[in-house]
Amino acid sequence: MPAYHSAFNELTDLRSVGSMALLPIKTRVRGPSPIADPNAEDIIDEALNLFRANVLFRNFEIKGDADRVLIYLILFITECLGKLARNPSLREAEKILGTLALGNFAIPGDATFPLNALYTAPTNKMDADLLRQYVSQLRQEMAIRLPNRIYENDKPGKWWMCFQKRKFMNKSL
Repeated sequence: MPAYHSAFNELTDLRSVGSMALLPIKTRVRGPSPIADPNAEDIIDEALNLFRANVLFRNFEIKGDADRVLIYLILFITECLGKLARNPSLREAEKILGTLALGNFAIPGDATFPLNALYTAPTNKMDADLLRQYVSQLRQEMAIRLPNRIYENDKPGKWWMCFQKRKFMNKSL
């Protein structure tokens, strides 16, 4: 069974920075991303939907810059789940993930970014700042939506329980 790729790879009129496509997002978080149609799936929805299917693949053929955004978000979800390993309440989880999303993070081109081999560094400081803002916007929106996917009635639900027995890497992005 092959890994799933982003449906946004087929969009050709998107700007890319650091090999990451600036995709539209349904969000109220300020940032450089275009606002997506509220009735359509965005990259955050896609990452949440494809996480379980793609997280187990070691090899992933990158077919476009949207796949790189998808990979980044899957790794961020993995990091988030690692932070929630002690099964906090919904409110505590929202605080933990909000803090994680706003914390220091590396972007492609930084020495501490774990996947520099798959991404190109931004070509100038302006692009690096734009990429940092975009990645921050992605992280914040994921931190807002992920708890709603994990929790049912203030307790971890089925989506989370299937990962509870697995060890997730806690490597910071």
